[in-house]
Amino acid sequence: MAKILVLYYSSYGHIEQMADAVAEGARAAGADVDIRRVAETAPAAVVQAAGFKTDTAHPLLSDPNELANYDAIIVGTPTRFGRMSSQMASFWDTAGGVWAQGKLNGKVGAAFTSSASQHGGQETTLFSIITNLLHFGMTIVGLDYGYAGQMGVDEVKGGAPYGATTLADGDGSRQPSEADLGGARYLGERVARTATKLIA
Repeated sequence: MAKILVLYYSSYGHIEQMADAVAEGARAAGADVDIRRVAETAPAAVVQAAGFKTDTAHPLLSDPNELANYDAIIVGTPTRFGRMSSQMASFWDTAGGVWAQGKLNGKVGAAFTSSASQHGGQETTLFSIITNLLHFGMTIVGLDYGYAGQMGVDEVKGGAPYGATTLADGDGSRQPSEADLGGARYLGERVARTATKLIA
């Protein structure tokens, strides 16, 4: 059984919902899944003024050495000017020892994100996550076109070959759609199946 970590940062809850869906897909494929979040690094006054969501059922992951306990790591963060959030980047910046020891070499990695608009830098954010994971020696799984829910223009929907995505609108009012959550589940399932084959 593959052991999978879904590691995320979420300001308003969109990525948290996607993380739950990713985990659901991975569990459906038979994986043992933990969902953890990274620490909030924004000042408390900013968090309060911006109305960030601070209540969550998922525990914090503060020790990067724990990453080595997993066969696959699926990373989710909102888009920040076309790249991963500083909160997620700060966590990976503490993992130099993990990198130096090659503890993630050959493990499976994947990415998911959200943005306010359809052209808000989702794909570059996914690549910023994937770039980090590749530097840690990981094998990347994307959201392949086996998930047909990302196709078509009948509705606003997330999804890219590089990972699962959702859109929040400028005021955060749009919640992940069933198409978006379906992409997250599919990604989790694909990662779980790939990791299972690699550790067999």
